[in-house]
Amino acid sequence: MANAQAPAPPPPVAQATAIDLNALWDFAQPALSEQRFREALAQASGDTALVLQTQIARSWGLRRDFGRAREILAQIEPRLAQAGPEPRVRHALEWGRTWASARHTTAEQTDATRAQARQSFESALAQARVAGLDALAIDAVHMLAFVDTAPADQLKWAREALALALGSEQPAARRWEASIRNNLGYALHQLGRYDEALVELQQAHALRQQAGNARAEREARWMVAWTLRSLKRADEALALQLQLLADNEAAGTPDVYVFEELATLYRERGQPGDAEQAALFDQRRAALAK
Repeated sequence: MANAQAPAPPPPVAQATAIDLNALWDFAQPALSEQRFREALAQASGDTALVLQTQIARSWGLRRDFGRAREILAQIEPRLAQAGPEPRVRHALEWGRTWASARHTTAEQTDATRAQARQSFESALAQARVAGLDALAIDAVHMLAFVDTAPADQLKWAREALALALGSEQPAARRWEASIRNNLGYALHQLGRYDEALVELQQAHALRQQAGNARAEREARWMVAWTLRSLKRADEALALQLQLLADNEAAGTPDVYVFEELATLYRERGQPGDAEQAALFDQRRAALAK
């Protein structure tokens, strides 16, 4: 076929900035994270400096100061035209997160805020796909579940995110699998599809175990126990929650949700002494929640 044209080469995969953001992030301490980002920013330039500033903005969003986050993002926006794809994608992601995220209350969500968030997340997704930034594409899909909050929609977005993660050869994208399976299991649980939810949550737990993050492993184990209770497998659920209680106390991280589940399990079981146990865990939950 002498007249056939050679196929066009695939678009180049964008190289992420060299800085390891995961090493700087402590999502439980956004102020500390901001300090680390600012220290790194003092030595950074170009795309790396822009990426660090998007993360500083995110740290303010985690503290629920969405206005401050937008101010930072607005300040760097004029420089994006000369930037590479990663800063542009991260800017769109963080702008969207100032309008819809896990930190927003239901009262803060309106049709207008959801529309703004959707536009930003869809922009981030489109740019990330073109640039081959798989992990950021997954992040954008994951964030669309905060715009479309019905369980069926969350299930749809979780499945799309999982397909992206499993189809990628990039380690940063594959690391999303545990979180995505957790979200998938949660959506299935909300839909009352407990058997399917358990499968996903057990896989998420196994991945957390492999990763070696003790806190994340305990959170994943809680999700498994919670679903076992919904499946009426109360003895298994109780055993897991009691082990979580012991592990959390050993780590110095008591968990209000473990207390809540234990109170529910003892109350539902109804054996002699269970009412007193339920009341005890209700009291511990209330004290920790203050």
